[in-house]
Amino acid sequence: MSEKENKILKAIGTKIAERRKELNMTQEDLAYSADIDRTYVGYVENGRQNVTICMLYKFACALKMNLKDFFND
Repeated sequence: MSEKENKILKAIGTKIAERRKELNMTQEDLAYSADIDRTYVGYVENGRQNVTICMLYKFACALKMNLKDFFND
């Protein structure tokens, strides 16, 4: 993976973690709400896991966000 791609994944992961904390959710809470595995949440938040659009949609719904919010600087 290129440096630019890694930077994008880290930025998305950071946005997920920040929003989760704003909502006072744990990774486990988010995983339950999004119907995904808790370890997957950790990998995504740390920028170590590529995310499909469908998975990003699950995160967005659980975090009460729009998909476009992940791509705004």
